[in-house]
Amino acid sequence: MRRGLAAGATAGLVMMAVLAACGASRDEPGDRGVAGRLTAVRLQLQWYTQAQFAGYIAARDKGFYADVGLNVEILEGGADVVPQEVLARGDADFAIAWVPKALASRERGARITEVGQIFRRSGTWQVSFADRGIERPADLRGRRVGTWGFGNEYELFAGLSGAGLDPGSDVALVQQDFDVTALLSGDIDAVAAMSYNEYAQILEAVNPATGKLYTSRDLAVIDWNEVGTAMLQDAIWAVTPRLEADAAYRQTTTSFLEASLRGWAYCRDNAEECRDLVVAAGSQLGASHQLWQMNEVNKLIWPTPEGIGVVDRTSWDRTVRIARGTRNAQGQTVLRADPAGLAYTDEFARAALRNLRAAGVDVTGESFEPVEVTLSPDGV
Repeated sequence: MRRGLAAGATAGLVMMAVLAACGASRDEPGDRGVAGRLTAVRLQLQWYTQAQFAGYIAARDKGFYADVGLNVEILEGGADVVPQEVLARGDADFAIAWVPKALASRERGARITEVGQIFRRSGTWQVSFADRGIERPADLRGRRVGTWGFGNEYELFAGLSGAGLDPGSDVALVQQDFDVTALLSGDIDAVAAMSYNEYAQILEAVNPATGKLYTSRDLAVIDWNEVGTAMLQDAIWAVTPRLEADAAYRQTTTSFLEASLRGWAYCRDNAEECRDLVVAAGSQLGASHQLWQMNEVNKLIWPTPEGIGVVDRTSWDRTVRIARGTRNAQGQTVLRADPAGLAYTDEFARAALRNLRAAGVDVTGESFEPVEVTLSPDGV
């Protein structure tokens, strides 16, 4: 697997001359184009506007993209949007996508490369009510188990297989919506939930036995990070041919990462303000829900010892191993072979981190502490 690719390409001879004259050692900002115009960039999200993407929203609204010469348009995702496919067909310059799904698209011919790993940890849980006695994957035997499908199920299937269960026969798989209605109504025993989204939706619902909101004591969680079947999720993807042949795009990639990573560091240290930015950007869920989400997303990112954006090779190899070796209910695996070509590179992220460290930005978050969040009914 190729990993190296030069990320320090110059934006133009004039900029080179200016920087040389000033004795600058910093990697260059994005090309501002003719007469100081900002370079237009389109970023495709993988879901609707929410704090899962707060770092990019903050980078736009706080002027971090403009600081490096970029004018970034953030394209909202949704149930019918496949971000890596949008990127591959040229309708975006960068995209946010889970690693196994993007690798599957690459195997089918999409020429894309991961250039920045944002989430170090998986946010996918399997959640049940505590009185159901489901505390580990083996306890799912004979239960009605919710799954979204669409490639989101492989951590669950790997966990079941590791517990000696056949996902096709030892559990009753139920296709669930992207919410927790089926768990609350009793239609399933364990629901797929993101730690930063659906889990909070349960805590925002009223427990009919008490007339008060559910609490974490009412719930049991199977965390795939703890089980050992976690796969890499939110990452930044770029267009491989442009990385290989377009010097301006290579420089834009470094600049885009620099501003985006700065946005994530800002949201780590300013969770409430970033919550407000997300709400103002048009999130469908309310303010307390978005603060919960911001806090939980920060937990998935920080601390990050090598610096945000750098791929952890152990996590990458585990993701590929599960993608190749775990079969879903239809007997299919995510990947047929190891990723070929330039599947990922740390070159651009490391260049961006050099710039951020030089500017005094904390890119590891070693002292990160979560905030306390009080959820309101329905997350308002």
